[in-house]
Amino acid sequence: MKVLKSKKTLIDYIERQREMGKKIGFAPTMGALHEGHLSLYKAAKKENDEVISSIFVNPTQFNNPDDFQKYPKTLEKDLELLEKEGVDAVYVPNVEEMYPDGLSSKKYDFDGLENEMEGKYRPGHFDGVGTIVEELFRQVQPHNAYFGEKDYQQLAIIKKMVEKTRLPIKIHGIPTLREKDGLALSSRNMRLTETQRKEATIIYETLIKVKEWFRLIPLEEIKQRVQDIFKHSNFDLEYFVIADEETLKEANAIDENKEYRAFIVAYADIVRLIDNLHL
Repeated sequence: MKVLKSKKTLIDYIERQREMGKKIGFAPTMGALHEGHLSLYKAAKKENDEVISSIFVNPTQFNNPDDFQKYPKTLEKDLELLEKEGVDAVYVPNVEEMYPDGLSSKKYDFDGLENEMEGKYRPGHFDGVGTIVEELFRQVQPHNAYFGEKDYQQLAIIKKMVEKTRLPIKIHGIPTLREKDGLALSSRNMRLTETQRKEATIIYETLIKVKEWFRLIPLEEIKQRVQDIFKHSNFDLEYFVIADEETLKEANAIDENKEYRAFIVAYADIVRLIDNLHL
C-alpha cells in the first residue's frame, strides 16, 4: 500500500492509474478507523480497480476546538487496517496541503439541506465538510466515492455538492455498521466510559421503537415518548427528528409518497453520539 503525503505525489499517482484505464474508488476519513470505515473499502473493492483512502482530521468542520483537539489520532493502527483491507493507496496530507491559503471554508448553498438538524446545532459545519471533500475529490479524481449512512445528512450534502459542482463522481451510501448490541460504530465510542458504553444502546433501541410506532402513533406523541425515554436515562437528548429523507425537513404530517428517517443526537457527558434509521 502506497502512503502519499503530498498533493504532488498523489496527483502523479492518480495520473498513472488513469493512464492505465483504472476505475478509482475513494472513501475519505478522519482516521481512528473501525469496521464501519472498512465496510466502505469492501464496497469500493467490488466496483473499482484501484481503491484509495485518505486520512485528514479537518479543522474547519469542528465547531468546538476542544472536540478537534480530542479527536482520536491512531495513524499507525489505521494504516495497518487499511493495508489488511487491501486498500491500494492512502493520502495523508497535512493542513498546509489542504488549506494552502489559510484555514477557511468556502460558502455553499446546499438547497437548504445545510439548515436542518446538524446545521442548526453546528453552524458552518457543512461548509467545512463541503470544502474539504470537494478539494479531496478534485485531487483524487475518483469515479466512485463511498460514505456511511450513519452521517446521513453529510451523505445528502455531499451528493448535493457533487450535483452543484458537476463533478463526474458517483456517490454511494453504505449502510451503518453496528455492534452486536446495536450501537452504531463510531470513532467517538472510544471516548465512552465502560458504563456509558453499556448505556449507549439506548439510542438504537429508541430508534427501533420509533420504527414500530411510526404510522401508528401521531408524530407529536412519538416525539414526547422519545423525550421521556431520555429524561429517565443518563444521556442528554440534543435532538430527535423524523425527517423527509430527500429534503431533511422535519415531518409535520406523513405523506404516503415520501420516505422518512428518524435521527437522534445525544450526549454521554461531553461525548456526542449520532444515529439514524430509515422508517
